[in-house]
Amino acid sequence: MATTEHPPPGRLRAWMLEGLSDMGKGHAPKGAQAEKQPVDEGQPWYRVMCLTGVDYFSTLGYQPGIAALAAGLLSPIATIVLVIVTLAGALPVYRRVAEESPHGQGSIAMLERLLTFWKGKLFVLTLLGFAATDFLITITLSAADASTHLVENPHLNSALHDKQMVITLTLVALLGAVFLKGFLEAIGVAVALVGIYLALNAVVVVSGLYHIVTEGHVVTDWTTALTAEHGNIFVMIGVALIVFPKLALGLSGFETGVAVMPHVKGEPGETEENPAGRIRDTKKLLTTAAVIMSCFLIATSFITTLLIPEKDFEPGGSANGRALAFLAHEYLGNAFGTVYDVSTIAILWFAGASAMAGLLNLMPRYLPRYGMAPHWARAVRPMVIVFTLVAFLVTWIFDADVDAQGGAYATGVLVLISSAAIAVTIAARKAGQRNWFIGFAVISVVFLYTTVVNVIERPDGVKIGACFIAGIILISLLSRLLRAFELRVTSVTLDDMAERFVRDIASRKIRFIANEPDSRDKAEYRDKIEQIRTDNDLPEQEDFVFVEVTVTDPSEFEAGLIVRGQVMHNRYRVLTLESSSIPNALAALLLNVRDTTGCIPHIYFEWTEGTPFANFLRFFLFGQGEVAPVTREVLREAEPDRDRRPRVHTG
Repeated sequence: MATTEHPPPGRLRAWMLEGLSDMGKGHAPKGAQAEKQPVDEGQPWYRVMCLTGVDYFSTLGYQPGIAALAAGLLSPIATIVLVIVTLAGALPVYRRVAEESPHGQGSIAMLERLLTFWKGKLFVLTLLGFAATDFLITITLSAADASTHLVENPHLNSALHDKQMVITLTLVALLGAVFLKGFLEAIGVAVALVGIYLALNAVVVVSGLYHIVTEGHVVTDWTTALTAEHGNIFVMIGVALIVFPKLALGLSGFETGVAVMPHVKGEPGETEENPAGRIRDTKKLLTTAAVIMSCFLIATSFITTLLIPEKDFEPGGSANGRALAFLAHEYLGNAFGTVYDVSTIAILWFAGASAMAGLLNLMPRYLPRYGMAPHWARAVRPMVIVFTLVAFLVTWIFDADVDAQGGAYATGVLVLISSAAIAVTIAARKAGQRNWFIGFAVISVVFLYTTVVNVIERPDGVKIGACFIAGIILISLLSRLLRAFELRVTSVTLDDMAERFVRDIASRKIRFIANEPDSRDKAEYRDKIEQIRTDNDLPEQEDFVFVEVTVTDPSEFEAGLIVRGQVMHNRYRVLTLESSSIPNALAALLLNVRDTTGCIPHIYFEWTEGTPFANFLRFFLFGQGEVAPVTREVLREAEPDRDRRPRVHTG
């Protein structure tokens, strides 16, 4: 199929667009093709767990400090509530997401399947805005906390105490530079980082518990202070339930867990259509990660609350954003503490890399298919520059403050988890699973409550999310507008009858009549031929084939075209097509007929009544309207050579 030729790009442009491809077409195959396609070899689930773990487990770097600031002395109890929600809520939800979406699309793809037309596209764009919030704040928050560990290190504090913003921006820039050069997700590196980091955290936890046991008054002091502040256990639980949404950072990592599913090794011989082994092992991955994280969350919250003075958690305090590092230096010496700092900085930085990879994989999965991304958005390097600049802006707005970014991060995490809970609730209802439906509905209510409370108390997240949503929708609609006249049919397939019609008419002059199907009775076709002959002053002996396009979902952008031939009323030959856009489908058919027959086809239209602007809006939103001029414009864009361009006639 002909396309417009462009001059060779310059060296910089070629480097920026290196590897440009339609990543939006990277969805899993369907039907018989999928049954034949084997699953990629992948990696054992416990190794892939470390890939998602660099994001999930790295939150231990700042979660205990944020929990202490949010809940104070109640931090351990509020953390237990968080763990219950994790194991009884988020974990079952994402185990179901793994079943329903085993190719790494996540809950957004589940909801996309439930909604059609523009409302579905706008809903997905909204979720993409919150996903962008989640991933970008992961980059900036992780970089800010890594710089905090560096600045607060006793060996470096005097030299770096006022350089946190510069260090954070440098780490973000370094992350972008790595992706500009080229980045492959190194599972081996992730395994090493996670293994070392968890081992060091285990040492800190054991040391902290040892000091609590040997200094018995610590527990007594804590329980006495709790009773004096809150009265009895029921009040404590009630307050913990209220403050629990502020600890929602500890729920991060589940969306990443299903996103890395394609890396999980399946059973020998299983197919993409039914990757049962991959689904089973991904459930092991999610469960193991959740259990490990839950144990660390409870233990670290307990030791940091009991062993660190409350004032040290405050902004400017030596434990702010680095509670476990504070204990590592305090009880295990500066040498061990420095090793712990280096390990924390490394895993936090790698968590940013995981988030950047998530962004680069997520956006092209949807936007190109919707026609809502410029061509350069399919290339890695331009998008890395865009995301890096946005990360700079977010870091500057929040002044590289870990606590200030917690609300924005939690909002992104909670919106994605809430959408996943709603998606699996709908899936359970459609499957007729009443008990699962009730259970998931309750979980959805819990997460929606948590999200609303978090938004009310810390609106920064929804403000940042709204900015991303507005930006994505605006850029997407502008891109769709600029690409409106693009030939966006990926393939054209004619059935046997349609091929017979084309072969027959190619022996004379190929003349098509574009017809909007109405009653499809004999009079409709007879009158249409008479009108076309009269309007274009054609002799009666000229032969025609009708072409009828039925608009399916006009919000779709790219799709293949299947052309079926049929004889109506034993006389009139008709080619029928289904497409999201009438002009693009007609243009694709004409070019295909030209290429297969070697003849230039002609197509005849009835002039569309109405104002051009209103008709263009109908075309843009509903796939029909200014059919004749738009078909001609699509052909002009696709075929620059006028002598080879199919002819468009309008009467």
